[in-house]
Amino acid sequence: MKQVILASASPRRQSLLKLVVPDFSVYPADIDEQLPVGIQACDAAEHLAKQKAAAIAADYPDSIVIGCDTVVVIGDQILGKPTDPEDCRRMMHLLSGKTHQVYTGVALQQGDRRRSFTVCTDVRFYALSDGEIDRYIATGEPFDKAGGYGIQGLGALLIEEICGDYYNVVGLPISRLLRELADFSEWSGSV
Repeated sequence: MKQVILASASPRRQSLLKLVVPDFSVYPADIDEQLPVGIQACDAAEHLAKQKAAAIAADYPDSIVIGCDTVVVIGDQILGKPTDPEDCRRMMHLLSGKTHQVYTGVALQQGDRRRSFTVCTDVRFYALSDGEIDRYIATGEPFDKAGGYGIQGLGALLIEEICGDYYNVVGLPISRLLRELADFSEWSGSV
């Protein structure tokens, strides 16, 4: 198989990708993550994933580049990473007692060959008290995560139910990636 490059600095994505591709390089893409006006929330993650893959593939045309992005959506509002405790508190109140969607867009690119897809998982939060929200914010965990929570950490304690791919919420839908990568590269990876 060709060299695989992950265009993400996320340690969570790197750890998950090792389950599918034991040997890969990491070259984080530095792109402007400004979304086009009018883009649908469900299309945002895949749009950014394509940009990330293209940015790295331009320098490594013989490698298979994997670009990824994850967004948390409630209604039609995209929740990014919280900027401060107040922003995180606002997000937690929006999510409290409701179901939201987590979209991860993945783009594969090798030279001019491209493929991309999006996986959606529904996540329902318990109704949260102000005390629960404040205690979670005090852990510091929410500040580098879309939507202000990490399902693989203490954020799991906020979640009542998920419907869909758990690993998608972590940031990389590995079972779908394995199948897409195998088809894209005519490679049979680990299972």
